Amino acid sequence: FTGVVNGVTYYLLDNEYYFQRNGLYGFYDDAERFIFFSRAVLELLRYIDFKPNVINANDWQTALVPVYYDIFYRYQQGYEDIKTVFTIHNIQYQGQYGLELINDIMGIPLYHTDLLSYDGDVNFMKAAIETADKVTTVSPSYAWEILDPWYSHGLDRELVNKQYKLCGILNGIDQKIYDPATDPVIAKNYSLNDKTGKAVCKHGKEPVIGIVTRFVSHKGLDLIKYVFEDIIRLGCKFAILGSGEKIYEDFFSEMHYRYPDRVGLTIGFVPELSKKIYAGADMFLMPSQSEPCGLAQMIALRYGTIPIVRETG
Repeated sequence: FTGVVNGVTYYLLDNEYYFQRNGLYGFYDDAERFIFFSRAVLELLRYIDFKPNVINANDWQTALVPVYYDIFYRYQQGYEDIKTVFTIHNIQYQGQYGLELINDIMGIPLYHTDLLSYDGDVNFMKAAIETADKVTTVSPSYAWEILDPWYSHGLDRELVNKQYKLCGILNGIDQKIYDPATDPVIAKNYSLNDKTGKAVCKHGKEPVIGIVTRFVSHKGLDLIKYVFEDIIRLGCKFAILGSGEKIYEDFFSEMHYRYPDRVGLTIGFVPELSKKIYAGADMFLMPSQSEPCGLAQMIALRYGTIPIVRETG
């Protein structure tokens, strides 16, 4: 399928066996699904009237695009002189699977095992770091952090060796979608010059703290658990939206049950509700242990809501 939006042509690649599902990730055959997709992206170039100068592969799901290009396509007619960029959004998710994938599923000769293996497993991200012309992250400080074993989830040895092609480019948000002056979702629009609408979005006198996040440990939720009731006793209210690990879902559910008039909780992700929280809260709490960039914090700032964070990413 093809489509044109704002002058940009999009080519949409489908395989209903792999992708007609309720959700993007977390299936038993994720490795096979994204191996197919990565190979199909390169095969697609034979059939469309477009040759890219640069292919940008993002995260482990498309990490095999530069790998396949390097092994199979680099010297084929019509594929010459394409540069590949691999972008790491979060190094925690690397695409680690058993070595049997190399020959059985990937269709890559076994003499490339050293390229694909890392610490006894197939590691999609490691292979992309090896083969891509450039490796980028979503912020300059994250590019430095992931050279440190504390942040790298085991890939620091690989990244230190390839440091010459690693750099960080600061991520950003869509300032048209996230604009309190025009946002149709929030209770009343407001701007830097007229902030009265923010009080309407908040509706109440006591300080409100917003949390919009995935419920996983690296988002600093253990820190929040430790002081949550202390913050309640200070007189604050919470508006919480997110889903993830059961231990955190259960904790916030218990807090909502214990303090129903002070803790608002929605398990899941509702984009419209997230914008209402950004607009209606006084402060935004995300003390992440590691945070590649912090888009949620940028959105909070856009809505005049002060982020409370740790210095990371």
